[in-house]
Amino acid sequence: MDRLRQRADFLAVANGARAGTTAFVVQRRRRDDDGPVRVGFTVTKKNGTATERNRIRRRLRELVKRLPAVSLHPHSDYVLIGRRAALTSDFADMLGDLRQALHRLDRPISKPRAALHKE
Repeated sequence: MDRLRQRADFLAVANGARAGTTAFVVQRRRRDDDGPVRVGFTVTKKNGTATERNRIRRRLRELVKRLPAVSLHPHSDYVLIGRRAALTSDFADMLGDLRQALHRLDRPISKPRAALHKE
């Protein structure tokens, strides 16, 4: 598993699917190449001081490390966006939330409700 480090990669993933929890948001983008899974982590300044943001980022990195490798799709990029709740949330609960968020990302995309009513 590699890390996302360039801004362009983060922006590309932002256009993909997303699933939110109380402690973080997970975004995913499928790539057309044969590269490994790449994961990026970000926390905005509105979530606290640099020390708090770094602590959130460390907790998110540890979540991904403890996740079974089969949970992440090959040839995909993931970005975890930390929220302030990640500072105080129970780690086991956050791990369960990450599994559920990844499962929600795997569901097929349905049409928006407005598009269903027009047909």
